[in-house]
Amino acid sequence: MSQVLSSLARRRALRGSVVGVVALGLLLWWLLPLGEKPPTGTIVFSTGTPRGVYQEYGERLRTELGRDMPGLTVKLLNSAGSQENIQRLADGKTDFTIAAADAVETYELQHPDSAGRLRGVARLYDDYVQLIVPTGSKISSVADLRHKRVATGLRNSGVRLIADRVLRAAGIDPKKDITPVSEGIDTGPDRLRQGRIDAFFWSGGLPTKGLMGLAKQSAFKFVPIGEDLLTRLHADGEAGRYYRATTIPESAYAGLQYGSAVPTIAVSNLLMTRKDMDPRLTEWVTRTVIKSRDDIGAHVHSAQLVDLRTAIYTDPLMLHEGARRYYRSVKP
Repeated sequence: MSQVLSSLARRRALRGSVVGVVALGLLLWWLLPLGEKPPTGTIVFSTGTPRGVYQEYGERLRTELGRDMPGLTVKLLNSAGSQENIQRLADGKTDFTIAAADAVETYELQHPDSAGRLRGVARLYDDYVQLIVPTGSKISSVADLRHKRVATGLRNSGVRLIADRVLRAAGIDPKKDITPVSEGIDTGPDRLRQGRIDAFFWSGGLPTKGLMGLAKQSAFKFVPIGEDLLTRLHADGEAGRYYRATTIPESAYAGLQYGSAVPTIAVSNLLMTRKDMDPRLTEWVTRTVIKSRDDIGAHVHSAQLVDLRTAIYTDPLMLHEGARRYYRSVKP
C-alpha cells in the first residue's frame, strides 16, 4: 500500500513540475518577443560609488540582463555619480547610466550642443537628500552648518550639485562659509564616526547600505531640510524645479529616528542612453528593467518603486526610440 501511495505522490509531483514549466514558459512568452533572438555584444554601464545605490542597482541589473540576453556582456564602471555619469554618456565612454533629473537639466543648460545626444529609457526611483550628523551634535538645521567641516560629495557627483544648492538656499556659501570636504558614501560614514567631519550630505535611495552600519550603532541623526529651503530652490528656477518635498520615514533606518519622519527633498533618477544606441537593444534593456523590478527590489529596496505607469516620464529627456517601442507594446 505504501508503495502505491509513493508512486501516486511521485506522479503528482511530476505533473506539478510539468505544469510549473508550462506556466513559466507562458510567462516568458508574454514577457519576451515571440521567436526573437536576444541582442548580443558588449555594453558599458556607468554606475556610482561603492556602497551606493547606483552601484548595487547596476550589479543586480547586469545579472537580470544576463538572464534575458545571455550573449550580451555588461561592463560596469564606478563613478562619482550623476554628473560624471552624464558626461561619460555624452562623450560616448559609456552606453547606459543612471543620473538624477536635476543633474540632467543642469548638463543640458551648460552643454546645449552635446545634450541633444542624450535620451531617456526609464524613470526609476527617487533619491532622498540625507544630511547626516553625529547623534550628539548640536547641528539641527542647515544654517547651523556655517563654519563646520561638511562633506558635500565627490566632485562631479549629483550629491555635490544638490548639497551646494541646499547650502546656498540657507544663505551659506559652500566655498567660504564651511570647510568643504570631498567624501562620498563609501568614506563619509567612517569620517563621521572618527570625528573628522561634522556633517555630510548624501543623496540616494532608501535605505542606503552605506549608512546601515552607522544606523545599527545609532551613531547619527538626520538634519531636516524644510519646505522653506525648497521654496528658495524652486525660486531659482531651472534645475531646482525637479526637487519635491518629502520625508525620510522612520522605517528607512529602523529605530534610528525614534518613530519620527524627517522632512527633506527628493529628486527622480533616470536610466539613460544615447540617441544613437541600437533601438532593438534599448527595447530589450527597457523590458528587463521593468520586468525585473521585484527581483532587484528584493535586494535594492528603492528599486521596488520602478513602475510601468511612471517609467515613461523621463523629463527632461526625450524617450529613446527603443524604449518608446517597448512602452507602446505593453500599452493597454
